This record gives sequence, structure tokens and C-alpha cells, in this order.
Amino acid sequence: MLADRLAGRWNAQWRLEPKFFAELADASYNGKRWILCKPQTFMNQSGEAVGRLATFYKIAPTNVLVLVDDADLSFGTIRMRPEGSSGGHHGLMSVENRLGSRSFPRLKLGIARPAQSVRDIAGYVLARFSSDELPIWEKVLDRSTRQVELWADEGISKAMSLFNGTVE
Repeated sequence: MLADRLAGRWNAQWRLEPKFFAELADASYNGKRWILCKPQTFMNQSGEAVGRLATFYKIAPTNVLVLVDDADLSFGTIRMRPEGSSGGHHGLMSVENRLGSRSFPRLKLGIARPAQSVRDIAGYVLARFSSDELPIWEKVLDRSTRQVELWADEGISKAMSLFNGTVE
């Protein structure tokens, strides 16, 4: 959803690129070229798409911003970091393995965990937001979009200090 929001703001059109196992959108933001990527692999194998794209375009891991949902963050929490561990997030693990590094920025959007009785959260992660959650999620998308643009303009430190936190 965030990648779609960025593509819309930057007037970029999605196209399927089978060799990258992804949908890509070429964008221009503040005079720089950006490649937006929506992996079309299973969530736990998203590193396949990210790794192929980074290798093909010779993109350093520090220039790959990975956007992920995070069930371990409370709903509406936004957390950008310059690097780190996967924290058990299989999609991030896959990206780490394919990039050969943990030194890539990531933007985590908190979706909270479902009830403790739910063991497999894949269905929960892929489900639509409730009518109560949608207004908050819209704020999350607005705020995280501005955070990505500030990261692009002024770097990660400023983007983290101004936008990390929970949307009310």
C-alpha cells in the first residue's frame, strides 16, 4: 500500500518484470531516479526480487529501503532504522540473505499481532483492515510517505527523528 502511494505521488506506473519476480515502477523524485519494487514472490521469499534488482542495477544495500509490515509493533507504529536484524521477520531474513548484508534501511509499519490463539498469522497479515482500523491506516500511509520522502531528501537520521512513533 505504501509503495502504491509513493508510485501515485511520483507519477510512476507499475509493470510486471518476470526476470525480477516483481512489479516495478520507474519514478523520479526531486531530480533522482527511483525504482519502486513490489515482489511477486511469497512474502517469505521477497529477497529473491530485491536481490535480483539490486544486483542488476548495482544498488548498494544502504540504498535499498525495504518497506515491511510488522506484527511485533503495535498497530499504527512507524519505525525506520538504518540497519539491524530481521527480528524473526522472514521477509527481512530473505532480503538479508540475498543482499548479503543487514546494513540496509527498513521502514516497519506496525500491524500488531492477532489473538494469541492464532498461530499462523499469514491470513491475518493478508486480510483487509477493519473499518475501525482504516482511518488510522490512512494516517500511517500519509506519515510514512512523508518519511520516505524526507529520507530521500535529507537522510535517515532526520526521517527517523521526525516520523518514528505511533500514529494517533
